[in-house]
Amino acid sequence: MTDPIRLSKRLIELTGCSRREAELYIEGGWVTVDGEVVEQAQFKVADGQVVALLPGATPDAHEPMTLLLNQPAGLDFDAAQRLLSPDSRWPDDRAQVRLLRSHFARLTTTLALQPDASGLLVLTQDWRTLRKLNEDASKLEQEYVVEVSGEMAPNGLERLKRGLGDLPPVKASWQNETHLRFALKNPRPGVIKAFCKAVGLHVKSMKRIRIGGVPIGKVPAGQWRYLGQAERF
Repeated sequence: MTDPIRLSKRLIELTGCSRREAELYIEGGWVTVDGEVVEQAQFKVADGQVVALLPGATPDAHEPMTLLLNQPAGLDFDAAQRLLSPDSRWPDDRAQVRLLRSHFARLTTTLALQPDASGLLVLTQDWRTLRKLNEDASKLEQEYVVEVSGEMAPNGLERLKRGLGDLPPVKASWQNETHLRFALKNPRPGVIKAFCKAVGLHVKSMKRIRIGGVPIGKVPAGQWRYLGQAERF
């Protein structure tokens, strides 16, 4: 019996690959230990454990991922991150992506939700996506559906579209008798509640359903999907 060794070292012994290639195989989810995928190069394996490469394995660095979470209201970023797991991926996600646990590491967000809002939150490992969202924040339209109560003041929609006092003009329309749609760019925190209050309405709930050209779609609250290859903010 010998002491357990690092998975990456065992893989080098088995395949003759380099240390970097071994790490890439493992991080890419291509290596199994006793039939279970292990993504940690430092994982310790004993003599009797079976280490194998999956068919089609390639020692390529995985692309940074962007995840779209339908965040429930009232969570901070840390709490939102804790919702992310293989089990909380939306079952109907059509993105052709091999799910890896490393996709949940080193995530960053931007374009925060309005206070007390639910809906689309972008979490990304991709610096290009993060830069796009930050640099184009003043150009990207964010769409919210807002449940309201009360009676709107006369000509309330027209007043919202023209601007009210220190509130800028905003695109607003009725979705149904109790829900308004707002489309606005880089909204400051609390501005949707201020819009509604200015025309006699009280906000009961609000949900962000779109940023630029990317909607959250039918993803249920607390679940997430990958940003599709053809989707663009």
